[in-house]
Amino acid sequence: MKKIYSIGLLAILLLFGVKIITAQTTNYSPEVEKRIKQVENSLMTWVQTPDTLKWTLKQRMALYNIPGLSIAVVNNYKVEWAKGYGWADKSDQRSVTNQTLFQAASISKSLNGVGVLKLVQDKKLDQNTDINQYLKSWKFPYDSTAKNRKITIAELLSHTAGLTVHGFPGYSKGDSLPSITDILDGKKPANTAAVRSQFAPGLKFQYSGGGITILQLIVMNITNQPYDVYMWKNVLQPMGMIHSFYKQPPPADQKPLLASGYRPDGKKIKGDYHIYPEEAAAGLWTNPTDLCNYIIETQLSYHGKSKKVLSPEMTKLRLTPYFNNSSALGVFIENREGAKYFDHAGANEGFRCVYYGSLDEGRGVAVMINSDNGTILDEVVNSVASVYNWKNFYNPVIKKVVPIPDTVLSSYVGKYELYGNPVFITMENNKMILNYSNISCNMYFTSDNDFFITEFKGENKFLRDSLNNVTGFSINENTIVKKTK
Repeated sequence: MKKIYSIGLLAILLLFGVKIITAQTTNYSPEVEKRIKQVENSLMTWVQTPDTLKWTLKQRMALYNIPGLSIAVVNNYKVEWAKGYGWADKSDQRSVTNQTLFQAASISKSLNGVGVLKLVQDKKLDQNTDINQYLKSWKFPYDSTAKNRKITIAELLSHTAGLTVHGFPGYSKGDSLPSITDILDGKKPANTAAVRSQFAPGLKFQYSGGGITILQLIVMNITNQPYDVYMWKNVLQPMGMIHSFYKQPPPADQKPLLASGYRPDGKKIKGDYHIYPEEAAAGLWTNPTDLCNYIIETQLSYHGKSKKVLSPEMTKLRLTPYFNNSSALGVFIENREGAKYFDHAGANEGFRCVYYGSLDEGRGVAVMINSDNGTILDEVVNSVASVYNWKNFYNPVIKKVVPIPDTVLSSYVGKYELYGNPVFITMENNKMILNYSNISCNMYFTSDNDFFITEFKGENKFLRDSLNNVTGFSINENTIVKKTK
């Protein structure tokens, strides 16, 4: 799935305080400073009301218990500003700066796509040829599931190869690390299953980090170089991503720049972060400024104004949906009422991130956090898109909040159950509060029975029996939360 950082009601996260530490030392023009303040004060969710629901970055980082956040914004094909907030590591009291490196997680796949297509451009690979023509140290074990159809590089890049293994959990420091072939065959010390056919290639989209790991091995077999070395020389450095690297584990001299990952409850990941030998799928360390350099090069190349790595023709191929309307070659395309954007999101243990770039204009953004709770990412992107007037990007659902008699609201107060876990609805200071595992969310009513919460995109409706007693509520009509008391 593309929006792997998005969460539902089950994952609305614990409410803790967080001290906001900003680490911006760059002096920007008054005009840019004004836009920065607007972005910081205009975080918005999927829904808006006539009164306009907006929050500050400080408020939302506190709500979601985000230790640190870093952002960079592209305007007119340039990085207009970049800024860090909060802690890269809370116990060490290291603030997030523009140089702080985060795990890019599945955004690694976007840069991997550039690297693989560079080999296609150099005539060392053909995107429509059986991958076993290029694999030397390991061959993909076709079986009857593939129905005699061969997997191609384009299918691996677009997640249409029909393969297993969605993503990877990584390895704690001190764990034995598997080789790439161990990972592909699911052999210990690998902690994931073998990468195999789940259905025939070319039939449908199915996200597979396993398939991207096959591409990592292809790059190594074709170039006779370590994957991280090839990517540094041929992709990262030429694009100006000079602070980024794929090497796993990270080089010791980079430690002062590395953010530590955190769970939603504020606990640090064991060993500060996980290690990902699946470098192409999840191993990139970078920062938003470097990601914006990639965004800009992609935009310029797409318009025929640069070719630092890929030619304009190859960039257009990379940004063309391969099978459905969205999945291109290592990147996703969104058509928002005629305005096109390319993007990718990422989710490693303790890290979440996302980037967007416009195809028609030189605008973009990259946001990275060191938390498992990625809800804030969309809110920050919405703010940037609104402040910079991105074409057709932020189109919130407009709802009118209506007053509900206390007699009706009081009938909703009580204990409910969702998948065996308790949900409590209370009335506090004339406000209805939904609490799940000590997670508190304001409820907004659009009718006597219908309500929404800003942290979860969906339509919710209270249910009653024939005697008009409340029996529970539905989430998007397909999930029923039963009332127990």
